[in-house]
Amino acid sequence: MTKVILITGASSGIGKETAKTLIAEGHSVYVAARRIEKMDDLVNLGAKSIKMDITVDADIVNAVNIVLEEEGKIDVLVNNAGYAIYGAMEDTTLEDARRQFEVNIFGLARITQLVLPNMRKQKSGTIINMSSMGGKMYIPFGSWYHGTKHALEGWSDCLRTELKDFGIKVVIIEPGGIKTEFDDVMLEPMIERSGKGPYAKLSKKVVKGVKDTYHNNKASHPSVIATCVSKAVNSKKPKTRYRAGYMAKPAVFIRTFLGDRVWDWLIMKAR
Repeated sequence: MTKVILITGASSGIGKETAKTLIAEGHSVYVAARRIEKMDDLVNLGAKSIKMDITVDADIVNAVNIVLEEEGKIDVLVNNAGYAIYGAMEDTTLEDARRQFEVNIFGLARITQLVLPNMRKQKSGTIINMSSMGGKMYIPFGSWYHGTKHALEGWSDCLRTELKDFGIKVVIIEPGGIKTEFDDVMLEPMIERSGKGPYAKLSKKVVKGVKDTYHNNKASHPSVIATCVSKAVNSKKPKTRYRAGYMAKPAVFIRTFLGDRVWDWLIMKAR
């Protein structure tokens, strides 16, 4: 069954790979991102692109209106737009921290609010929120990023119960280590924030751990997450959570069942 799907943050990585997969399945796919030129390849495959900054309300309203005007409905919203800031909590400005929450939580919430009236009217729909294994565990220097993902997990659970009676499903995707721009975006600013001063020693350990994951071919291809999204889109009764990618399942298992002290010891020993 062909569905109308809106994907945010589709200019690279998981968002782009997800769009490719859903286009190939025959769905009507709209892709939104700030870097609209980075989505030309998706347009060539059959997608329709929309320039949108997830922190600009007018952009969000415009994106949703475009899809509704052209299609009359939105069956699936894939909330993929997001990024990570890393650095010691003490070294991170509240301005940077607020923007982290603005992109990863409040922008996501706003676009969700805008698609819900249509979904309630049609008594169906699926909201897919791109969380992270970082929504279930943590590492040093990730206080603000992990804070957004922990928040997204709880927010999504509440939303799922609120929307059940309207026939709207809420699905959480929890990627592990994935080959994207994630490490490039996080490392340089992290070193600038905490590469010197009282957290310099720990900073070097964190950099080493990140490079070991992302630069030594351990991270998984984004297609493993695109497959999870596809399952959620095409299933009549999708799971509430899908977890895939490097270390996602074992890391969450260890964190959940062995407790704080063991996890703290493991992550500090590994760096």
